[in-house]
Amino acid sequence: MHSTFRQLRLFLALADERSVSRAAHACHVTQPTASMQLKELSLGVGLSLYEVIGKQVHLTAAGEELAKTARAMLGEWQAFSHYVDGIKGLERGQLRLAVVSTAKYFVPRMLGEFCTNHPEIDIALEVLNRDGVVTLLRENRVDLAVMSTPPTDLDVEREHFMANPLVAIAPIRDPLVARQDLAIEELAKNNFILREPGSGTRMAIDRFFDQSRIKPRVRLELGSNEAIKQAVAGGLGLSILSRHALSPDPATEGLAILDLVGFPILSNWYIVHLTGKRLSPIATVFKNHLQATAARLDPAT
Repeated sequence: MHSTFRQLRLFLALADERSVSRAAHACHVTQPTASMQLKELSLGVGLSLYEVIGKQVHLTAAGEELAKTARAMLGEWQAFSHYVDGIKGLERGQLRLAVVSTAKYFVPRMLGEFCTNHPEIDIALEVLNRDGVVTLLRENRVDLAVMSTPPTDLDVEREHFMANPLVAIAPIRDPLVARQDLAIEELAKNNFILREPGSGTRMAIDRFFDQSRIKPRVRLELGSNEAIKQAVAGGLGLSILSRHALSPDPATEGLAILDLVGFPILSNWYIVHLTGKRLSPIATVFKNHLQATAARLDPAT
């Protein structure tokens, strides 16, 4: 069985894009060339690797296995290339980074300084919900991930680098804002607007309510911190969000942080990667950069 790196890269683009034309565009080749290369790859394997149903590409079982294998092979080759560049004293290459949506409030600032100091490094950044980030980790499609709740069903290494306090918020004119030392039980009859189930923030909130033996009245579940803040400011209910998701002065967003006993809920941000993954020099340098700059952005300091 003979396959080229070009064919494997094209097939991975097909697996990601689920379209021959989009895969061709991603690899900067014409669609006829892409179709020919993919056909040759299938012939070389001796099995059908994908099928087109209603203009949508679906990988076969053999295609799924090839995608995993090709991703691992190309990942190792890229890591080797970065290793060689590191020996030569070069700072070039690509960093593949995935962050959960709440981390978008501070990771881009860290990236900006990093890119200024390392202009030859290309950053591929994906901002997704927690499930999306875990999927990329599972498929070894990123070098590093930033999240508050690392997966327990995946063999990963995690490294704490910054606090992630969760605070209770209310509309700025809510009578609760003037109260001090509120007990969580006093909020039990209020409506709550929370992140969607499965998000790192929601998992931490659910653990807190379970430990407090309180069942909150969840009025809305939203997948966007911005939508939650707008809903709270509009008087639809209370919420619990990462302090990083709020403005330095929440009043500018029509919000106030409640003085609640037991708050903030303590949580952390972690740098995560697959156990056994050989990090490139670039990824290692970026990890060090996150650690060095975290204190300046840590709301707990």
